[in-house]
Amino acid sequence: MSLYSLVMLTLSAIIGSGWLFGAGMAAQIAGPAAVLSWILGAVVIGLIAVNYIELGTMFPTSGGMSQYAAFSHGPLLGFVAGWSNWLSLLTIIPIEAVAAVQYMSSWPWSWANWTRGFLKDGNITNQGLFIVFLFILAFTLLNFWSVKLLTRFTSFISIFKLAIPTLTIIVLMWTGFEPQNFAHAASFMPAGSASIFSATTAAGIIFSYNAFQTTINMGNEIEHPERNILWGIVIAFGISTVIYTMLQVAFIGAVPAGMLQHGWQGVNFQSPFADLAILLNLGWLSTLLYLDAFVSPFGTGVSFVATTSRALAAMTGTKHVPTKLGEINRKYQTPRRAMIVNMLLGVVLVAGFRNWSTLSNVISTSTLIAYLTGPVTVAALRHQGPKFVRPFRLHGLNWWAPLAYVLASLAIYWAKWPTTIEVFGVIALGLVCYVYYEIRKPAGWQSLRASLKGSRWLLAEMVWLTIMSLIGSTEFGGMGTMPYPLDFVFVAAGSLACYYLGVHDAYYSESFRIAEELNQRVSEE
Repeated sequence: MSLYSLVMLTLSAIIGSGWLFGAGMAAQIAGPAAVLSWILGAVVIGLIAVNYIELGTMFPTSGGMSQYAAFSHGPLLGFVAGWSNWLSLLTIIPIEAVAAVQYMSSWPWSWANWTRGFLKDGNITNQGLFIVFLFILAFTLLNFWSVKLLTRFTSFISIFKLAIPTLTIIVLMWTGFEPQNFAHAASFMPAGSASIFSATTAAGIIFSYNAFQTTINMGNEIEHPERNILWGIVIAFGISTVIYTMLQVAFIGAVPAGMLQHGWQGVNFQSPFADLAILLNLGWLSTLLYLDAFVSPFGTGVSFVATTSRALAAMTGTKHVPTKLGEINRKYQTPRRAMIVNMLLGVVLVAGFRNWSTLSNVISTSTLIAYLTGPVTVAALRHQGPKFVRPFRLHGLNWWAPLAYVLASLAIYWAKWPTTIEVFGVIALGLVCYVYYEIRKPAGWQSLRASLKGSRWLLAEMVWLTIMSLIGSTEFGGMGTMPYPLDFVFVAAGSLACYYLGVHDAYYSESFRIAEELNQRVSEE
């Protein structure tokens, strides 16, 4: 896969349903200050990404995001990180299908009245669920027959996905932009500063930026990974940050002033940009947006079938999930069994969580838990493998790694109670699978005890975040025992302690030898 194909694949994954719904939801939560939420989200994910760039260039392997933690802290932490990451990726497949179906349900044409039954009270109906399944099936089939077909499809579709958001920004700012909206309904920040942080998770902003890991997980399928992983992420992430931020600016400025009589919370669009275009008598733009509501989620869904299947296949390396899921089809070089399992589980997920907002919140939280392991792992490997070849070396790691870790912890806290404990519970279910396979090994109990030490810091982190979410400020769903912004100080302090415990608890396991073998394939240029 060339750099161009890699950038197009990553952009196709990033510019998905997030732009169709994120701006509208963020404006409801934070008003005009939602612009700052997109910038904050880019900073949080960007800092996390640079840690993973060092890891990705050191260990170019498919599904790498599910393996790195095991290299430094043993199989248990690797499994928890892989499970969390896989869970978040798995949820992206149905959420993109839900996004397309939700836009379909608001088609304004008389011949499309049959689509009205796809959505009721903001949730996908059983009729809509069948259409969602057809989308997920299409996503899977496009990945079923080789990476070559995937890259051709995503390179083509990414151009369209970039053009429509860009055109939307230009048209809205040219025809209906009202600068006074940025100070309307109380102020620039009508819901207070806490809403800026809340919107990053609740409005799907973290979710929207999450797809940078598509580049990491393609691993050894990339030409010159020691160079192209870095530039693939930098280029794609930079372009998407500008597009998302400008979309938010355009949305806020284009909302008719008459709709702001009851504040930004009263601006509730089912299909935000398409509904806005209709209000502004831009019928041709609304038609393009309804078309893009197919294309953008479709491109992201297709990309993440590839990413998710490789993440699940990579988890089989430690033999804590059925190894047959990791088998690669010899002819097409794709993990077909993993794709089928992900497809079926995606349908189950959307049957339980039937709206875009809920799914995006779950994705954001579970993703961030997986991301906590990145800064700890990259710092620990500096001590464990000082002689490892590092095509990209993060300068100032002693500052950037803990900062990225603390920001990720805060972003989990921003998801609000009870989302935090719900996601922690789902992740804990994965441990049942791990223990089952581990104790069946000859030295299972002994190995389990050894790996517990390498994982205790993450357990401590989740317990700490659970406590803080419960007793934290009311702005983030807590009891109010710890007022805002003092709650941020306590979350950061406790998380920082967990970070340093994590770096300290790294140990040499069998997984470290795998890391050594992977790193030997890398050559500095």
